[in-house]
Amino acid sequence: MTQYSRVSGSVGLITLKNPPVNQLSAVVRHGIVDTVQKALSDPKVKSVVICGQNGMFCGGADIKEFQTLANMRGPPLIPMIHSIEAADKPVVAAIEGGAFGGGLELALGCHYRIAHSKAKVGLPEVTLGLLPAAGGSQRLPRLIGVPAALSLITTGRHITAAEALQLGLVDQVADHNTVDAAVKFALSVAGQSLDARRISNFQCPPVPNMDALFEDVMQKVRTTARGAIAPIACVQAVRAAATLPYTQGMQREKELMATLFTSGQARALQYCFFAQRVVGRWSMPSGARWDTSKGRPIHKAAVIGLGTMGRGITVALAQTGLSVVAVETQEKQFMEAKKAVSNMLERGAKRSGKPLAHGKITYSQSLQAVADVDLVIEAVFEDMGLKKKVFQQLSAVCKPGTFLCTNTSTLDVDELASQTHQPELVVGMHFFAPAHIMKLLEVVYGPRSSPELVAVVMELGKKMGKVSVAVGNCRGFVGNRMLKPYRDQAYFLLEEGATPQLIDQALEEFGFAMGAFKVSDLSGLDVGWKVRKEEGLVQPGGGSGKSARIRNGVRYSPLGDLMCEQGRFGQKTGRGWYQYDKPGSRDARPDPWMHSFLEEYRARHGLVARRISNQEVLERCLYAMINEGFRVLEDGIAAGPEDIDIIYVFGYGWPRHRGGPMFYANMVGLEIVLERLEHYAQANPDMPTLQPCSLLRKLVASGSPPVNKWKEVIKNVRSQL
Repeated sequence: MTQYSRVSGSVGLITLKNPPVNQLSAVVRHGIVDTVQKALSDPKVKSVVICGQNGMFCGGADIKEFQTLANMRGPPLIPMIHSIEAADKPVVAAIEGGAFGGGLELALGCHYRIAHSKAKVGLPEVTLGLLPAAGGSQRLPRLIGVPAALSLITTGRHITAAEALQLGLVDQVADHNTVDAAVKFALSVAGQSLDARRISNFQCPPVPNMDALFEDVMQKVRTTARGAIAPIACVQAVRAAATLPYTQGMQREKELMATLFTSGQARALQYCFFAQRVVGRWSMPSGARWDTSKGRPIHKAAVIGLGTMGRGITVALAQTGLSVVAVETQEKQFMEAKKAVSNMLERGAKRSGKPLAHGKITYSQSLQAVADVDLVIEAVFEDMGLKKKVFQQLSAVCKPGTFLCTNTSTLDVDELASQTHQPELVVGMHFFAPAHIMKLLEVVYGPRSSPELVAVVMELGKKMGKVSVAVGNCRGFVGNRMLKPYRDQAYFLLEEGATPQLIDQALEEFGFAMGAFKVSDLSGLDVGWKVRKEEGLVQPGGGSGKSARIRNGVRYSPLGDLMCEQGRFGQKTGRGWYQYDKPGSRDARPDPWMHSFLEEYRARHGLVARRISNQEVLERCLYAMINEGFRVLEDGIAAGPEDIDIIYVFGYGWPRHRGGPMFYANMVGLEIVLERLEHYAQANPDMPTLQPCSLLRKLVASGSPPVNKWKEVIKNVRSQL
């Protein structure tokens, strides 16, 4: 897994060979130890260069080895890096592609670092619930200073070679062959003293008001981490580098890592890492595998409807390099959209450093403009009648074989497909707002959708930088279907005695960026109100008598309808579940009006307010959502628990350090989730979403297997349907 050769007469060249990213597996570590020793003991070798094959230096540790510290085989990373740093011959890291995690720690153990201009470096361990524990937390602050090291280590962000050079992390940037540049550099430093090149001997550059700096950083990290422990441990490790000798700092790094390594959060974050890869590989119910289907290339795409979602989708498509036809029939919205898309593209180009994609977009007010495109994404208002009409028109206008996609969040994709001549060429592409930024894409297929089309859309999502998850067709698909019982329980808890801020606080302390009612204010209460009106659920004044809080025999809360009748639509009107200083403001403050509104509502319906605990908020909201997740799995709408968890982490703000709703249920204990659901279902017989799903019961009866073993039980359940 490593290759050794002598080049230019006196340079020992060690090449890491472990495709695709040259991870530091046990075999690679063995190879490094052996080849470094070979180079150092060869009298003809005066200096050493370490590089990676195929234009990649090293992607870091092999995460599959992260089962337990005790079971990690092969030479430990820390002594290996120490032996490189202690070498009496200059060792130069030639960084192409990237040096991440253990790969960057390896490079920091070298005496010099040469990076290609397009290379990136970083210490992303925090995103896996860990910290850089092969000396990264101790060497990096000594090399680039405490503030810069804190910024990189607590966020896990990757930086460019140019930024690394500016920080002093690398010594030189090469525009062409980095290995050649590193060999040339190694020849020039052969025989020079290395005392000033061993980073472990450095002192951290002095920082004025060190204590104040760490207090400030810790406060910010606690706020942004929302309960995640790894970022806090990263701050503590860097503080050790700044205040302790190197050997004591390494001991502190080791202690902090031991705590993190065995934590549930690290397991959850690593589960998310692997789940992202799992969701890209599975079969459709027909047995066809979309991921082995060869999709036709897309050269030209169209977006119909340039509201908020359509604009974001247009930008996302243009940024992939596709030619895009953007269609909006309403004059006012057409002009506003052109300006908005232009601004979004400019901001995106500034952020990414890539050229503007203006030239990729042509605008039209006529549907005829899409006649020659390869793929259309319909993004008109969420109204079935309107969308049906658009699909009928598209079926008539588009060339045969054009892929037709709908950006619906809840509507029946099969019904829309039935309006076309080729229903097998219709799928849903459920983007999340803002569509050019949010990472999730739900790809919704029907029973007639062709595997080729699913393959095309999944690949297109990937090009747009999305995490694409293929799901079956039902109302709300996966994400919104599971969100409904979560929101319903939040409303019911309000009726029973809670306040919006109590519920939101419990959910935010759990790790959500925003609680249910702040999210509702942000998205607009009128959006759901319109949907409920179309479904015939809304009654003026919330209804009266016994039927006021029952719809179709099921418990219903008209609280949201009553709020909308008062014109309280959320942030856009400056009043919703909270009050805001002005329309559009995001600073949510408790509204004294809400207290009297809820009191009056409870009195009218004969409800007696009781104390609601944070635990009850979490159990009822989260377990109702999880229970619906089990129904989704039972119905075959999602292929496995990983699909649900990735949808919730990337699309709905589920805290990543809790792994996703289904993983979280497994961590809590399926038998506990079942027992609490039974408890709440018994207390609330008019809430069927609290009745435990039969799949949950079967999993508990099967001994509550780990989440990666659920598919066997699910398979047996589905075979009996």
